[in-house]
Amino acid sequence: MAEELILLDDWLSMFGMRARIALAEKEIEYEYREEDLNNKSQLLLQMNPVHKKIPVLIHNGKPISESIIIVEYIDEVWKNKASFLPSEPYQRAQARFWADFVNKKIGDVGGRIWAGKREEIEAAKKELVEGLKELEKNLGEKPYFGGDTFGFVDIALIPFSTWFYSYEALGNFKVEAECPKIIAWAKRCNERESVSKSVADEKKVYEFVVDFRKSHQLD
Repeated sequence: MAEELILLDDWLSMFGMRARIALAEKEIEYEYREEDLNNKSQLLLQMNPVHKKIPVLIHNGKPISESIIIVEYIDEVWKNKASFLPSEPYQRAQARFWADFVNKKIGDVGGRIWAGKREEIEAAKKELVEGLKELEKNLGEKPYFGGDTFGFVDIALIPFSTWFYSYEALGNFKVEAECPKIIAWAKRCNERESVSKSVADEKKVYEFVVDFRKSHQLD
């Protein structure tokens, strides 16, 4: 029996982009289902009853939720390509640490920029830059966070680069001026087809952000 693989997602979700990139890296075929997050499908509510959020990967009727867990699941189940995580336990633990850092110091903080009140943006911007600088130190002179191979931390972080334009517009700064190595790394990642075909267009993301802020009277 053929495997059934469905991804419940939203086109501009940086978390959904992680799942899409991981699936593309492993060259896995799947059914993509776009969710209307203002009118969530019964399937989404059934498959992720705890958080009721995307992305959700449904593999032969069984749901896997939370983007980082989905990426690890894909890596463990489909071994047709190189693993996203290092083989050595300490290095694996470090990769997981930095992916968690991305969630907290880039994801959570970035949300306070694009969906926060105007008076909160300056403090969030400073915190975001601090987080990116820490990541830049970890990257060092390596082409990717794992070394020569595109992997777990790269997948965790690269979707946020499509939101940099929105952060910059709202915070009146340039990521490249603060963290040039991060931007060089992002350009390198976007040369990969798995990334370029999986991430949202930064201008369309910004259009969404502008509409969101207007509708929520944040400006």
